[in-house]
Amino acid sequence: MNQIKNIAKLLRPAQWYKNLLVFVPIVFSGNLANLHLLMLTFVGFLALCAVSSANYVINDLIDIKSDRRHPEKRKRPLAARKIKIWQAIVLAIVLLIIAVGISAGLDINFFYAVAFLFGFSLLYSLLLKREPFLDIIAIGINFVVRAVAGVFIIGVETSPWLIACVFFLALFLLAGKRHSDAAFLGKNAKKHRSTLKIYTPTITNALMIITTTLLVVSYSLYSFLSDNTSYLIFSLPFALYLIFRYFSLVYTGSPIARHPERVFLDLRMDIAMVLWAIATLVILYFL
Repeated sequence: MNQIKNIAKLLRPAQWYKNLLVFVPIVFSGNLANLHLLMLTFVGFLALCAVSSANYVINDLIDIKSDRRHPEKRKRPLAARKIKIWQAIVLAIVLLIIAVGISAGLDINFFYAVAFLFGFSLLYSLLLKREPFLDIIAIGINFVVRAVAGVFIIGVETSPWLIACVFFLALFLLAGKRHSDAAFLGKNAKKHRSTLKIYTPTITNALMIITTTLLVVSYSLYSFLSDNTSYLIFSLPFALYLIFRYFSLVYTGSPIARHPERVFLDLRMDIAMVLWAIATLVILYFL
């Protein structure tokens, strides 16, 4: 039973929320009620979860030594020696086989997207995460790939402004994470992540302001210029609250900023997300 728990931790299911971006095209194209397309998108979501977990396993294998020196990451199964290296390698291979099998059966372009996601994530683990600014841009690109993968599955066009929103959302979350990581690790920050030598408070403050502005502007433009309905502008107040609330979490030292997957632990964020989702669905499907 403990081994199953360790494997589950190694797969990092809490990070699968990123793969929900594959549902963005079907929701905003007005096809959510199409059960066939919805099922295909769900299957695509499973493929993305498999390839994402494979990447997390590989990343933990690469970072196993540095993770053992980190106050939080040292508790990861590989770093804590709860899972053997050969077991992790086998697990990564199995996950990749599952991802390839599912994606190849769905759509060739979706398969290419999954292959790119794996390859680019591997490049991130080996190189890009050690390059300031390129690290957050790389993760932003991976967010976009997940959304575009959803476009390939259902075969519809989507607004470039919607894709821009996804990209800037990723940059916003990553800027907040870098700021919070540096604050949490303090003087030891540089020892745990080399890029934190560059991500000084001045730099991360500027990044937070820039990415917040870009996210607000891109979502506002999408709301105004949406091909489906001009009423999306009425969802803007909820979106703005979510952005500003998260911004405040970054600067009040909340652990949520270091772990965005825990955002659901914040009641105000939960209420705002539900209200935004209801407003968006009503506008897209009933107005």
